[in-house]
Amino acid sequence: MSIEALKKEVLVANLDLVTRNLVISTWGNVSGYDEETGLIVIKASGVPYSEMKLEHMVTVDLEGNVIDSKYTPSIDTPTHIELYKAWKDKGIRGMVHTHSVYATMWAQLGMDIPVYGTTHCDYFNGDIPCTRLMKQEEINGDYEKNTGTVILERMEEIDPVRMNAVLVHSHGPFVWGTSPAAAVLNSQVLDYVAKMAYMNYMMTDGKCARVQKEILDRHQSRKFGPNSYYGQKNI
Repeated sequence: MSIEALKKEVLVANLDLVTRNLVISTWGNVSGYDEETGLIVIKASGVPYSEMKLEHMVTVDLEGNVIDSKYTPSIDTPTHIELYKAWKDKGIRGMVHTHSVYATMWAQLGMDIPVYGTTHCDYFNGDIPCTRLMKQEEINGDYEKNTGTVILERMEEIDPVRMNAVLVHSHGPFVWGTSPAAAVLNSQVLDYVAKMAYMNYMMTDGKCARVQKEILDRHQSRKFGPNSYYGQKNI
């Protein structure tokens, strides 16, 4: 894929955040990673979605240097960079950050999102993790880069291919996928299951039982496992 083609894909994905009711104002960003060049495309900082055009897609390298734009990239670019550096070899090609309502509610509580049912299982392999509180020196230092470091710390023993979302404590979700479009879909699913989990949690005073591990494993494997049988295979 050329960088120009990736810019178009990232633009569409950013605008899709609005269509899916995941962002308001200028909150949120989508990026895409190009394996061939090792470059990232991400939206410009502070541009309203109603005004967003192809020219607002900014190309940066893995050191954060702007390659081809007069615009400043998203303020969250250093976080995206840290995650791509760690996971690009795992096929991660799209990254999304939003402040979607229900996922952010759990992040503000500093709680993992419990896996209560099969809707959750179909996309996320277990409780959706929340990071620890950041330390004062992390906040006062290179904050956005350190946000990525804290995410990677929380995900250290979790496969990002099978768990493609994390909550940043007191902040909001970062979500990824095999493309910018896939990451946006995963962001929508995240907020959907976050809403259901909130309702289950409140209805049972936090005593709702987690789904059986056997069901979790089956729903994950039938959709994403090596012998998956979800969808059309012969078309």
